[in-house]
Amino acid sequence: MSEYLCLTVLAAAGETEGGFKARLTAFWSHLIRTKPALYDAVYAESAAFGATGGRVSRQYIVEEDAAEAVAEALNAAGVDAPPPDPDDT
Repeated sequence: MSEYLCLTVLAAAGETEGGFKARLTAFWSHLIRTKPALYDAVYAESAAFGATGGRVSRQYIVEEDAAEAVAEALNAAGVDAPPPDPDDT
């Protein structure tokens, strides 16, 4: 049985939901082509954008073993993804 973590990603300060959505779409499209196994470790996406610390945010449920690698890939692409909390399963 797989364990999952919640990964919250954040827009740049002042970035609109539409702009952030476009950047996330580009990121996930790139990831599925270049690292399909890592993409497959993302189990679910929240139904709507939220707000965290005054910034647009989105949450994903990611396999625990891949959560750090997904966060690193997001950060490398310029998407702010704080390290997942292993206690937030």
